[in-house]
Amino acid sequence: SRRRAKSARSQRASRDETDGDGKNADATDATDATTARAMDAAADAAERVETLTIATRTKRATQIAANSDVDVAFRPFGAPLAFLAACAKIGVKTTCGEQVKTAPAEARTTTKDGKVDVSGAIDALEALEDACEGTGLIGAGSAAREEVFEWLTRCRSLAPGGGFEKQCEGVNEYLATRTYLVGHDVTLADLALWAEFTTNRQWAVVEKKGKCGNLARWLATMNADAETQAVVAAANAGNPILSKKATTVSDTGKVVGAKTSGSFEVDLPGAEEGKVVTRFPPEPSGILHIGHAKAALLNHYFARRYKGKLIVRFDDTNPDKENVDFVDGIMRDIATLGLDPDVVTYTSDSFDAILKMGEKLIKEGKMYIDTTDVDTMRTERMQKIESKCRSQSVEENLRLWKEMKAGSKEGAECAARFKIDMSSNNGCMRDPVAFRCNVETPHHRTGTKYKVYPTYDCACPFVDAHEGVTHALRTSEYADREDQYKWIQEAMGMRKVHIWEYSRLNLEYTTLSKRKLQWFVDNKHATGWDDPRFPTVQGVVRRGMQVEALKEFMLSQGASKNNNLMEWTKIWAMNKKIIDPIAPRHVCIDNADAVVVKVLNGPEGEEWFTTPKHKKNPDLGIKVVLRMNEVIIEQADARAISEGEECTLMGWGNAFFKNIVKEGDVVKSMDCEINPEGDVKTTKLKMTWLANWNELVPVELKDYDYMITKKKPEESDEFKDIVNPTTEVVTMAKGDGNLRAYNRGTVIQIERKGYYVVDRVYVNMDTPMVLLSIPDGKKASWGVSAK
Repeated sequence: SRRRAKSARSQRASRDETDGDGKNADATDATDATTARAMDAAADAAERVETLTIATRTKRATQIAANSDVDVAFRPFGAPLAFLAACAKIGVKTTCGEQVKTAPAEARTTTKDGKVDVSGAIDALEALEDACEGTGLIGAGSAAREEVFEWLTRCRSLAPGGGFEKQCEGVNEYLATRTYLVGHDVTLADLALWAEFTTNRQWAVVEKKGKCGNLARWLATMNADAETQAVVAAANAGNPILSKKATTVSDTGKVVGAKTSGSFEVDLPGAEEGKVVTRFPPEPSGILHIGHAKAALLNHYFARRYKGKLIVRFDDTNPDKENVDFVDGIMRDIATLGLDPDVVTYTSDSFDAILKMGEKLIKEGKMYIDTTDVDTMRTERMQKIESKCRSQSVEENLRLWKEMKAGSKEGAECAARFKIDMSSNNGCMRDPVAFRCNVETPHHRTGTKYKVYPTYDCACPFVDAHEGVTHALRTSEYADREDQYKWIQEAMGMRKVHIWEYSRLNLEYTTLSKRKLQWFVDNKHATGWDDPRFPTVQGVVRRGMQVEALKEFMLSQGASKNNNLMEWTKIWAMNKKIIDPIAPRHVCIDNADAVVVKVLNGPEGEEWFTTPKHKKNPDLGIKVVLRMNEVIIEQADARAISEGEECTLMGWGNAFFKNIVKEGDVVKSMDCEINPEGDVKTTKLKMTWLANWNELVPVELKDYDYMITKKKPEESDEFKDIVNPTTEVVTMAKGDGNLRAYNRGTVIQIERKGYYVVDRVYVNMDTPMVLLSIPDGKKASWGVSAK
């Protein structure tokens, strides 16, 4: 690619010399300049991509023939995706063995005749060179072929950690003027790099920064490829850790243990590729919580798995609770989750059609208008007593229906009910309410046009069928309503929609009821729906939850129908694995009784030096550290120091401490002398410190507890009785000057304290920076969280 870029520049220079004074010279020059910049950038990007100089490539001696049958063995999560996709494209038959821990550490590929035995995904791809002849997978021509195999070599060194982000940026620039890595179609190079990114957790972190749009676009293209989609689905389906049967694998390779996590790898009844339509129907009466996130991700997964359609439909049937702000908030949440709905609709789009259907049901004797008051109706339904209005004439029902639609005083006191079965043991079948009036509150979209609105139970089965939904995914709490859903669709003469149930997400010390979450907001126990203590998508993301961790947690739940009470520690532990490699390290010292230490042999003035923000990830850059002859340490550390003891000042070295001054149990001051010959391995106490400088950043460190004190709240609980009175602890501190540079949402680690996310940036010395504590999956040291 670099040779081609340089050649193109030479050709341009030659052409420019002979261009003459043609009337299009200015336009040509402008176009050439743009082209030159693009090609120069591509050439420079190619230089930045981690490359290996290959003097002469030696073709792999053992090759897999085009008509071969191949056995592939690999461990869970170790599928050679690129090799399997390549085989699918060229017709090489592959048989994948059981995924067990006793499989080779690297995927092993063996032909049935035993002539080829290869370990490693890239080696297996190289063994397909002969089989790919004439297919385009190795490029068009010898030069393109060499580029393809050079990319395979590069992929061997692509790994998370130190240089990963810079590698991503190089590939991103390389793809600025390309659809594929080599040529104009998919090659082994694309498959190899795609497989690396598919299994690399760190890519999600890099992608979130928004710097690699070209790379993200290329990955989306690769993920839409039929063969890549198929091999990922097949690998997941055969993964015992994701299977419905077990979650652990013994050392002998036997799958053991009861299921504690789930998988989305289930088959939908009656599903046909290209014809599946799912829907995610949030009510705009609040923003999404993580229970909704599970529903959204599940519907999105099946729509994409079957190459179908995802509808996001706002169930806006209750004007009293809904508003446009919640619509906007939910759309932000959907974007945060990375969902790409094919269409966004509203139940209110179908109000006219639903009302027309209601009148049809009245005429057919399947619905009646009830003038009974709410309390009496509730009692009669509980006791299986028919309403006095159940047997009234169709004419009377139509008259009252007209009053309801007009919003008259008589109509406003009525409710339309399906006539199903008042003797049923299933309470949902005892003539549920289908329509009710609301004449006072304007609808956020339709204003005062309608006076009567369908209930969710009425609207959902109608709109599902009306919009072409093929599969309605519902939590198991709706199990009793399944018969009702089917009855309504049949009564309306609508197309049948398959129902698939999965378990509701339940988390300890948490309510996911929007009504109860609103109670916390209304009673000032929460600052809003994005409160970092809230289980909303905006709340957990504000507290430092990475979307990739949220998705991984939902994947672990899958489409199981088993209801479990999940621990928050599990999801936060997943989050820690993602943020730890990319969180820069910094120091904060608590203000309370901080101790000034005189460094007797310290520098006379200010001594600045640089150090990596993360010792294991140099891509995060460097930070500046100040040394002075006075430093501050925390009171807890000072109390642990004995007179004459040698301790370690982290990032400086060992020091002997003396002249310790106390007032009671409180240490007021001390001196130390740096010991340049000291060995940090020999000291018991290793402490953080900051130079006693007047430009340290004022910081509020906020830690949180659960909002309720009951592990598994019940529907009947009065929340005022179980609300946690102390859910926030604020510690004032001073931080190192590097903290000034961070934006809101940046995740950092405060050494010896934990992970934090920036909630308010540094503005000036009078406005402290606010850092929110991010749980790391371990039990907290205080409050309900410590139980």
